[in-house]
Amino acid sequence: MVNLAGAPPDDPLPVLRQWLARAAELADRPNPHSMVLSTTGAEGRPDARVVLLKRFDHRRGYLVFYTNYESAKGRQLAARAEACAVFHWDRLGRQARIRGPVLASPREESDAYFATRSWQSQLAAWSSEQSQPVPSRAALNARMNETAARFGGDGEDWTAAPPPGAVARPPFWGGYRLFARNVELWAQGDARLHDRILWSRDLESAGESECRAGPWNASRLQP
Repeated sequence: MVNLAGAPPDDPLPVLRQWLARAAELADRPNPHSMVLSTTGAEGRPDARVVLLKRFDHRRGYLVFYTNYESAKGRQLAARAEACAVFHWDRLGRQARIRGPVLASPREESDAYFATRSWQSQLAAWSSEQSQPVPSRAALNARMNETAARFGGDGEDWTAAPPPGAVARPPFWGGYRLFARNVELWAQGDARLHDRILWSRDLESAGESECRAGPWNASRLQP
């Protein structure tokens, strides 16, 4: 484990990769890669929720998560394509914050991930108008049954075994890439003299789902 009390590493992303791997070793934590994702919509009001990190490309410098593009966070990202992600591992005395632009993942990447999801999770992606009101749990279950029947399953019990064949990804559901412009790593210290280091770099667009990054600059912050 990298010791942040010394000179800052040139690149924080391999350190974050180590921290994520260490968190995954904690047997009593069911979702070690859960992160708080904060967004701001057109009205300027902040919002936050917990999502799961599904991929971390430490070489190209982005985090991947998946959601309904028409959800609250999807609409907010359409209005302002910037976000902040926070990981906190209390058992490890570690925290990480990543801020930067958010771009939609390539369609083929979202297709490939969707194909790995369970039948029931695929049905849920088609059935749920995420973040919209629903009159009852029964209404939600009825919609799931309708979707199951649409894709050849049991229209009376969506939890039944799936039929053979693939379910295509909904066009309104897929991945996002959060590119790291700023990374702050925090390590717990004695007497609340924590180690905080902030890395920053410039990013510029390099295509529909890509950014080109400049070199990192590091600053030690007071706790």
